[in-house]
Amino acid sequence: MKHIRLSIIGFGVVGQGLAELIHTKREILRQDFALDISLVSVANGRHGFIYRAEGLDIPTLLSLAEQRQPLTLHPDVQHWQSPLEGLQATGADILAEATWTNLRDAEPGISHIRTALSHGMHVVTANKGPAALAAHELFVLAQQHGVQLRMESTVMAGTPVVSTVREGMAGVTIHAVRGILNGTTNYILSAMAQGRDYAEVLAEAQAQGYAEVDPTADVEGYDVVAKTVILAALVFGVTLKPDEVYRQGISGITKAQVHQALQKDQRIKLVASLTRTADNTSAPLLARVEPIALPLTDALARVDGVMNAITFEGDSLPSVTISGPGAGRLQTGQGLLADLIAIARTC
Repeated sequence: MKHIRLSIIGFGVVGQGLAELIHTKREILRQDFALDISLVSVANGRHGFIYRAEGLDIPTLLSLAEQRQPLTLHPDVQHWQSPLEGLQATGADILAEATWTNLRDAEPGISHIRTALSHGMHVVTANKGPAALAAHELFVLAQQHGVQLRMESTVMAGTPVVSTVREGMAGVTIHAVRGILNGTTNYILSAMAQGRDYAEVLAEAQAQGYAEVDPTADVEGYDVVAKTVILAALVFGVTLKPDEVYRQGISGITKAQVHQALQKDQRIKLVASLTRTADNTSAPLLARVEPIALPLTDALARVDGVMNAITFEGDSLPSVTISGPGAGRLQTGQGLLADLIAIARTC
């Protein structure tokens, strides 16, 4: 039985989802993977960092979080106001970094990840900021310290995209990637294809929690740009800056445009694409995020609602499409758990 000491920094929706899965799947992890995971520390922005060497009680933590009570009410814990100081003082085998995404400078997540890697901890993350802005630097740092950094949950939550490329498609030379990578915009466009207006559907998406009060990051394509930059690094090994990705959102799409596409047996989707400009692996990468009218013969055209999908085009596998949920508490937590299990199998 392998024992893993886990730290979770960022105990919001995603961090709580991972903790819940670790608790509910404890016996499966032991029986199927010979893995015993002890959650020794947790941190959030409001209550700081708590630690208990013997392991924290997950139901107690989830109850405190649900009631918006301080995590420090958990019995018998040590406390640091700064997550970085707490992590440095206590350590762990694996850090799960699940703080909010910041695409300006990737803080505070990038500092958490750098600290963990530098102290010999493996890292799994759902945070798009560090992945988009500094993936190459962080992978080099992990290699220097003999640890792993995995980031399955940064693209399509728990749907296995990164692991499929790195493991299931190992040996395939990928020429292009196209994807629907944002559930909010896909929900809106799917509803507009049924004859509804943009403003009406956006308001509905906000009421149902699919869209934020300020939906700019989703509807103007910034969220998808971040995921496109991550895919460029993970699939092609190319470092792009967000402003190197052509971006056009969906806020200008009209019901008339959607109807016109339907008349031609097409569906308008917000598509992220990465394509080599020439047929060799050293050619520059063209990156775009834009609404495209796709023919119904395209697998992406039939992806509706909040679902995501991605198509990889390569040599020995001409076209592989993966579809699944791109967000959600347990779905994103599952991506972190899968990465955690992958690390435990090889470390």
